Amino acid sequence: MSFPPGYRYQFSGSTKNMAESFGYAVSALVMAILFIYMILASQFKSFLQPMALMTSLPLTLIGVVLALLLFSSTLSMFSIIGVVMLMGLVTKNAILLVDFAIRMRAEGMDRSEALLEAAKVRLRPILMTTLAMIFGMVPLAFALTEGSEQRAPMGQAVIGGVITSSLLTLVVVPVTYCYMDDLAQWFKRKFGGKTAPVAPAQTAIISPAPVTSHD
Repeated sequence: MSFPPGYRYQFSGSTKNMAESFGYAVSALVMAILFIYMILASQFKSFLQPMALMTSLPLTLIGVVLALLLFSSTLSMFSIIGVVMLMGLVTKNAILLVDFAIRMRAEGMDRSEALLEAAKVRLRPILMTTLAMIFGMVPLAFALTEGSEQRAPMGQAVIGGVITSSLLTLVVVPVTYCYMDDLAQWFKRKFGGKTAPVAPAQTAIISPAPVTSHD
């Protein structure tokens, strides 16, 4: 549609409010990721290990997209809110796994053995929290209550994201942690500086004086 010079059009009303709300939600998502990284970096005292933990965040998007397609839902404001909720939920599983492995390595266990032990020990709490979140979101996802049809995408996004992230975290996070640990060791060797070699201590050997006999 062509307008005379000096005339233009813009969307207003609910469309404008929806666009502004979507922008605010995306900003909240970005801020949540930044705050998660800063908190993890301060807790683990490393800039690389939080990146291994945060690899669980993109894994949630797989489940979110599959769940929305399965329920024939669209990406709405409520589904974005569900994704923001998932940022903290799925990072918790990675923290349980990596933190246990770090403590086992501090006790002298090998890195691979520590990760395998962490996966076996931490599998139960990860499954417990995952199932609790899934069953808690089932009434919302299936719109079992009155007026919940609009909020159903939030529950669907949470269920799909939690399932895929919980399953893939046990595989992706340990592998990424190994790569980040190797990278950290390489940085230490490359930029950590060389220590001056310590000269071996010289010990004086005192031999007994020969004994001469006088006739």
